[in-house]
Amino acid sequence: MIRMSVSDVLAATGSTLVEGDGQTTFEGMEIDSRQVGPGMAFVAFRGERVDGNRYAASALEAGAALVVVTDDPSEEALEAARRLGGAIVRARDDDGEEFMLRTAGAWRAMNPQWTVVGVTGSVGKTTTKEMLAAAIGSARRVHATQGNFNNLLGVPLTLMRAPRDAEVLVVEMGMNHAGELRRIAACARPAVVTITNVGTSHIGNLGSREGIARAKAEVVSGMEGTGDVRASLVLTANDDFSDFIAHEFAEPAGVAVLRVGAGAESCLWASDTTLDADGLPSFSLMVAGESPLGGTLSLPGRAMVADMLSAMGVVHALSIPKEEALEALCAMRPASMRLEVCQNEGTPRVINDSYNASPSSIAAALDVLCSVSCAGRRVAVIGQVGELGSESRRLHELVGAYIAAKDVDLLVLVGDEGAQAMREGARTMGYSEDKIEVFSNAAEAAHTIAPILTEDDVVLVKASRAIGLERFAQEVLGS
Repeated sequence: MIRMSVSDVLAATGSTLVEGDGQTTFEGMEIDSRQVGPGMAFVAFRGERVDGNRYAASALEAGAALVVVTDDPSEEALEAARRLGGAIVRARDDDGEEFMLRTAGAWRAMNPQWTVVGVTGSVGKTTTKEMLAAAIGSARRVHATQGNFNNLLGVPLTLMRAPRDAEVLVVEMGMNHAGELRRIAACARPAVVTITNVGTSHIGNLGSREGIARAKAEVVSGMEGTGDVRASLVLTANDDFSDFIAHEFAEPAGVAVLRVGAGAESCLWASDTTLDADGLPSFSLMVAGESPLGGTLSLPGRAMVADMLSAMGVVHALSIPKEEALEALCAMRPASMRLEVCQNEGTPRVINDSYNASPSSIAAALDVLCSVSCAGRRVAVIGQVGELGSESRRLHELVGAYIAAKDVDLLVLVGDEGAQAMREGARTMGYSEDKIEVFSNAAEAAHTIAPILTEDDVVLVKASRAIGLERFAQEVLGS
């Protein structure tokens, strides 16, 4: 956990000491005043609904050694700092986000013993991150991103919460706009990064898949080797932007490129992949110059094999024994609401993948639905996808067309324009109108559909988080 002095923070961030002593030290940093304890630091943000600066005094009363404000501090806060011996710092330009990045970057520099592994990509980041934590954890002490702490605030918090004795930090790196991964990489300074794929997530912000590829490739700018680990970028060989990223960004920066998956230049790939009745994939992991390794994942779907390869590519770059790493990876359980298969007594089997969605991840989830054994109906409950911009209608129609080609007995669509576009795409490709139901929200869908489902049915629940389809899954499961 981060432990620094106020003077260290001032030097790293260019902020201003408003009250207190620069020699004051703190341990731990939070952005939620309710989580602040004695000796910690609290960073106040001005949010759309809540102004954290209003809680500066209460954070000091809770024992905070340092409060960082992004507005004029109140007299109440100043008085509390004087009375309790705390310090108040005003962030440079009142930019709490940049303050967090610079502070975490300074803490990262104080811990050169860490090897940071970055995980980014349009689809599969969290699954690959969890796989890496399990695989690397077979041989090294690992600290990994918790939950969805993968943005401009989440990454600094991940770094600042890492124990000093960690050997490898597995850091999920998300982004919505160009420039964000450059800032994240400058903070984390990863030695090894895997870009799982370049899809269509956030195409509304980035304009095109090439724009997405360029934004993902920004991570290269902050990469640097550590110890005996060379700066290395793991790319999926058959992704159509891998060569672009390798030749335009990684190679000019002196970053080694490792390719995984089907391709002549790949260092490892999978063969003989099969799915069992629960959709769990078995495979042989082929490594150039080494004996094959067999494995069966505890996560359903062929797409999981691609994530496994990305993770094992990082394992290869870190020179970690692969047999133990693969065994640990195969034993991991799915994260909540990410292809999580659930069933209670008397309920359908639910494939809960409601955490997030993109057109390509919907297709992969539908493949899982159609690969598992089913004595009743296969039901797809699909919500519209956000952040697709001008491409939204076309991509939603393509999702609908893909659904029409699958063995789905009932299609439940949730949302507004996106749901209607999926409906039209499915109908255009011959899917029966009688098998389509459209609802404006998750509550309406659950109220109508949950009562007609049986324990023999298999139900896929998939959407962007904003749609809230986890409530549908909870209703169906009676939980």
